[in-house]
Amino acid sequence: MGGDFGPCVTVPAALSLVDADPLVSILLVGDSSLIKQILPKTYSSRITLLHAHDSVSMSDKPSRVLKHKRQSSMWLAIEAVKDGEADACVSAGNTGALMAAGRFLLKTFPGVDRPAICKPVPSQGKNKKGQSELTHCFVLDLGANINCNAQQLLQFALMGSELASVVDDNARPRVGLLNIGEEDIKGVETIKVAAELLRDHSRINYIGYVEGDGIYHGVADVLVCDGFIGNIALKSSEGAARLMAKQLELIFKSSVFGRVIGQIARPLLLKWRNRFDPGRYNGASFLGLQGTLVKSHGSANKAAFETALVMAKEQGLKQLPQKISQSFATLNHS
Repeated sequence: MGGDFGPCVTVPAALSLVDADPLVSILLVGDSSLIKQILPKTYSSRITLLHAHDSVSMSDKPSRVLKHKRQSSMWLAIEAVKDGEADACVSAGNTGALMAAGRFLLKTFPGVDRPAICKPVPSQGKNKKGQSELTHCFVLDLGANINCNAQQLLQFALMGSELASVVDDNARPRVGLLNIGEEDIKGVETIKVAAELLRDHSRINYIGYVEGDGIYHGVADVLVCDGFIGNIALKSSEGAARLMAKQLELIFKSSVFGRVIGQIARPLLLKWRNRFDPGRYNGASFLGLQGTLVKSHGSANKAAFETALVMAKEQGLKQLPQKISQSFATLNHS
């Protein structure tokens, strides 16, 4: 029921994934009368409805959700994961409420102080033949934890490393710390202490400090930072991408010559736009919870929401929470 478009996007995306993957079943949680208006008269038996009498609005405070919204679609969807009725939950709703309800119902693993929000961002990499290709880098935290100590940054590194290992089949993902410089003397004391912890940990392939532009240069598979820095870096990047796209559009419309060039370049521009379409990277994982919980962007369209569903499916299928739990079971012995 969440996001800018609610069931108009989430239901068609669910139907599309079920049609594409015969192993997937989806539990749609929300106002069943509204959902049935969007569902076709006949639909897959792998689509199930769970009616919810309430929903969480974007203005609801997390504390209100914990106290008064326990019959909401968001709460019941996360509860389905807790009770083993679902392997993963995806929502485009209120991020703060989703985090609060997820932490209350699913709990964190022993050794995890706080869950972290993590998502892939586009990055330049190389394939096995050494040729350049567009890949991604996982960045965390992206806003769940504003102030973090060095031990918590170590926890984020472990969780992000496990995510990259599971999703990308990468046995030794490169982990970096986002910092204002690459030199050892740069950064606040918390970052310096975190660097020592990461360097000494046997399960982390630590490569050192990475500056902001390094997010997109393919130098690391996982980048760790506190939520304040991560959220600003993400939003700044999204804003810069929108500015570039808008300026290109204005340039091609500015003159007859520009319009002609725009028509000639149209196939290349469409390819460029598709490569950097934010929908391709939709879906932020709440790592550290004892269950798979994925947040979709509120403005996601059908294709983008389906991307978040696929992400949740992969994490549930590959048992990412269990692998994170195993990492923390050995944390104190590394």
